[in-house]
Amino acid sequence: MHTATASFALRGFHRTLFAAGLLATSVGANALNAFTLDPAAAGLAGATFTADNLLISDYATVNRTSATTFTESGFLSITGAQLNNVNLVLPGLNSSYGLFIAFNGTGTTDGNNPLTSVSVGSFTTLNYTLYGYNGAATFGFSGTTPTTTAASPTVLATGSLVSGSVVSFPGGGSFLPAAGATVTFNVANPPFFAAPSGFYSQAQTSFSNTSSQVQSFSGGFMVQQGGGSINFASAVSEPVPSARLLGGLGVIGFVARRRIRSR
Repeated sequence: MHTATASFALRGFHRTLFAAGLLATSVGANALNAFTLDPAAAGLAGATFTADNLLISDYATVNRTSATTFTESGFLSITGAQLNNVNLVLPGLNSSYGLFIAFNGTGTTDGNNPLTSVSVGSFTTLNYTLYGYNGAATFGFSGTTPTTTAASPTVLATGSLVSGSVVSFPGGGSFLPAAGATVTFNVANPPFFAAPSGFYSQAQTSFSNTSSQVQSFSGGFMVQQGGGSINFASAVSEPVPSARLLGGLGVIGFVARRRIRSR
């Protein structure tokens, strides 16, 4: 295929994925569920706030274990929150106290080279713990290992994979990875989760990254301060059509629609 024609086709494919994601989210995710968190109730130096979306900064390492499998681990630092698409002021967050998620997972891909073609896949496992801590902390890497200086963190919640997809596009001399997952949400510190009573049983996550946030190394890559969001829902016994549309490649539209800079 001629280079210009191939480039046009790829841009068209990107737009198709974006449109599919927007369709899915317009059906089922226009209004996110509100929640109230009370840091002080968990011994953290922060004030109560109500939001419907948590903003995160992603520090993660992906290791390719074969041509079609990978492992991933890292930290998700919560950098802010929103309510009805408006950024909230959260006094003390990431200075007097902080929140972060430690996670690890495995997955499969189609084996395509993400530097030259679209690559898609899915998570096989995903486990995480949500922590709170007092004081300030940094997140980064020691070599290719994600690190944090958060001291004496308190467990707030845990969970594991329900379903999740990954996708990457070539671009900027590198590639642009993105992911989305639904995970179970198990409250470990009830006073922190002030409302609703009987907190949500699932969390929905989405992540997207620019090529400048991706650093490749032999056998994998690191995501340095990537962007994403977390919101909550109650589990349903049978997935609704919009949730099925959102799965797989449609997650890209969700990432783009809810994309908020973490800096």
